[in-house]
Amino acid sequence: MAPQSNIDEIVQSIAADTHTPKETVSALYEKTLAEYRDGARILDYVALLAAKRVRDDLRRQRH
Repeated sequence: MAPQSNIDEIVQSIAADTHTPKETVSALYEKTLAEYRDGARILDYVALLAAKRVRDDLRRQRH
């Protein structure tokens, strides 16, 4: 699992990029991260993939 400081940085970055409250981004990120981790055998890129999905989902909601 990524250190908490990295998670905080990811959440802050997504929140700033998408103009979404940090609390909302944090909840979405944790949910998405759990979905990706469930059943994953290789976890190297799970945090990156979860961040991309959350960012894309939030951007799509704004349009």
